[in-house]
Amino acid sequence: MKYARDCKPSLSNEQTAQLLFEALPWIKNLTGKTVVIKYGGAAMVDERLRADVMGDIVLLKIMGMKPVIVHGGGKDINAALKRYDIPVEFRRGQRVTSEDAMEVVRQVLVGKVNEQLVSAVNRHGNLAVGVSGADAGTIVARQMAPELGRVGSIERINADFLISLIDNDYIPVVATVGVGEDGGFYNINADVAAGHIAAALGAHKVIFLTDVDGLYEDFSDKDSLISNLTMEEVQGMLDGGAIDSGMIPKLQSCITALAGGVFRAHIINGTTPHSMLLELLTDTGVGTVIHSSQTSYDLDRHPHPLDAFAARLAENI
Repeated sequence: MKYARDCKPSLSNEQTAQLLFEALPWIKNLTGKTVVIKYGGAAMVDERLRADVMGDIVLLKIMGMKPVIVHGGGKDINAALKRYDIPVEFRRGQRVTSEDAMEVVRQVLVGKVNEQLVSAVNRHGNLAVGVSGADAGTIVARQMAPELGRVGSIERINADFLISLIDNDYIPVVATVGVGEDGGFYNINADVAAGHIAAALGAHKVIFLTDVDGLYEDFSDKDSLISNLTMEEVQGMLDGGAIDSGMIPKLQSCITALAGGVFRAHIINGTTPHSMLLELLTDTGVGTVIHSSQTSYDLDRHPHPLDAFAARLAENI
């Protein structure tokens, strides 16, 4: 016996078919392209959201894209440090990481969070491979500052190793633990790692899943969400001190990626169901797009018949 679901009215069959058909140019444009996805925040902690995001990533792969997942795990790290009675301390937005704290960071990122994400992807098939940044020197780092302990600044990315996984039809899931030339381990900011990995891979896009809808001109005014801007405009906002401190690492990482050859960077709300699909497969999108050049920006200014359907889809999810 079947029962009707208690949910919002869905699109009609005709509208759904039209939506899928009109998404075709967007799918075609991204087929064969590498997309780096930085994953974290509330979308990672909530098990249902995590399953939805991983399912969306699998769908993008089935459509022909080449996803790479880069993740942190700040909330899980904080909880583990408290269990071990290790102080949680931040300076200049960086986690102070003692030798003992570094061991906990490795346990959480590599031994827990990475395995959870790989498992969530592999429910849809044996598609994902877990990678520590220390594996094959994927992320080689040096100490950022003595007072921060084992916090690392990225020296280089082993792109060849990641490309070999991608070419063998796997989704790399990268835990942001770096390795030093001395063989020691470093805690790497996941936003920073995503920007460097996207640049090293020559990715087409880098996506930052966060807990807000995107970049606001005035965060207190929810109508001031900025949908499109160029890398130069972002740099001007950073230089002018007009950015909320929590957004600075993401924007700096966007610039790292774009300056390294990535075409576009996206900042979207990972707690919005299927936000990646709406962002990548519609003209209006749901977040902020930062373009590598004015040419890239101009390509997004042409109207597309999918707009109305995107809005309706967002309302009915």
